[in-house]
Amino acid sequence: MNKTVNSIQILLGMLLMVTVFHFFIMLKLIPYDIAWGGRLKNDAEMYLFEAISILINLFLISILSIKGNYLKFRVNEKVINSILWILFILFLLNTLGNLLAKTNFEKIFSVLTLILALLIWNILKKNK
Repeated sequence: MNKTVNSIQILLGMLLMVTVFHFFIMLKLIPYDIAWGGRLKNDAEMYLFEAISILINLFLISILSIKGNYLKFRVNEKVINSILWILFILFLLNTLGNLLAKTNFEKIFSVLTLILALLIWNILKKNK
């Protein structure tokens, strides 16, 4: 199995876990004050931010599933790679944001977002 396939599979597993984490926050099984840098003020903000996060994660799961040929949609490779570049940059920025978070719990997530960025980088560098 090549490194790109491994990276895609690891990313898919990690993103599924992150998505479940955000669903748990929405269901209030996990307190939302540990997420979003501890900046959420009420349930309405939490539902909005968590819904956006879940949608972004599902979008990334879809893109990676197409890239890994798990979903058989015909999408131009350049479009897929452009989206992955954007997400790579967003994960790097999110890593910085997590490092500046108010809660130690979210600071730990900087490691996760950095790993996600590096896995995406691994996929992208194989396309050069």
